[in-house]
Amino acid sequence: MSETIAQMQKKIIELKKQKDICILAHSYQAREIIEAADITGDSYKLSAEAAKVGNKNIVFCGVHFMAETAKMLSPDKHVYLANMGAGCPMAEQMEPEMIALLKAAEPDRKVCAYINTTAALKTVCDVCVTSSSAVDIISKMEDKKILFIPDCNLGAFVQRACPDKDIKLLQGGCPVHNSVTANEARMAKEAHPGALLLVHPECDPRVAELADYVGSTAGIMSFAKKSSAKEFIIGTEISIAEHLQYECPEKKFHILSKKILCPNMKLTTLPDVYALCQAVGTSEADKNEIVMDDELIRKARVCIDEMLRLG
Repeated sequence: MSETIAQMQKKIIELKKQKDICILAHSYQAREIIEAADITGDSYKLSAEAAKVGNKNIVFCGVHFMAETAKMLSPDKHVYLANMGAGCPMAEQMEPEMIALLKAAEPDRKVCAYINTTAALKTVCDVCVTSSSAVDIISKMEDKKILFIPDCNLGAFVQRACPDKDIKLLQGGCPVHNSVTANEARMAKEAHPGALLLVHPECDPRVAELADYVGSTAGIMSFAKKSSAKEFIIGTEISIAEHLQYECPEKKFHILSKKILCPNMKLTTLPDVYALCQAVGTSEADKNEIVMDDELIRKARVCIDEMLRLG
């Protein structure tokens, strides 16, 4: 007889205690995974929390660059990715060699990396930012000339907020968020005239212009929970509308577009998490462990440490 979701969650909780495991789940994960996790949130929050917990084993439910960041901030811990097939097209779309050449061509232009980048790409960057901290950190930088990678939509959002900076953008970004058009946003607003539109800055700037609030996933969730409004259109990964509906049953949440569904985030299933928790402590878990050499961690952490200094 197959196990129910509740039975599997109960066994995962037991295994966490037995094997000293902390489960980190990104906000875009399915509800049944969120319920079994110890900490949920956006990518940087999870990595920062991983460094604080006392557990020796971290099971990350998210995508590869997030688990890499957790490992960089917790090099003494075993960090495992629940599904090793979960990558990120945005994080993987630019090569370190290309960015190094651009740096050499303009040595006075500092490279700012969105945290949604690989560890290898971070090694050639000067500072790292999250979607919630990008404007604050770039405004604090003494440097006027910035190359912002890889997301040109988030970069444009920062550009508008920091007009005193010379921000150069490359063509890159999140194909999922960028798939939504301004016309779709207008149609959603017409369909739900009483709803506030909350949009992630990874969306097209023309979509963001129509929004009542533009911010990170955590910012969108916080805004919706604190707002006196009762109806919202959620312009980020569709799972956020579901999570908010659970947490705020007295309010209504609509998705901006069914296209904003991240296939990489959806790769991780509760059975994946269960199987990995069972395997932790055995050689079977090795294939899911994030392994990084000390030199890569040292070089990639430079831009993260600069983010922490400025933030």
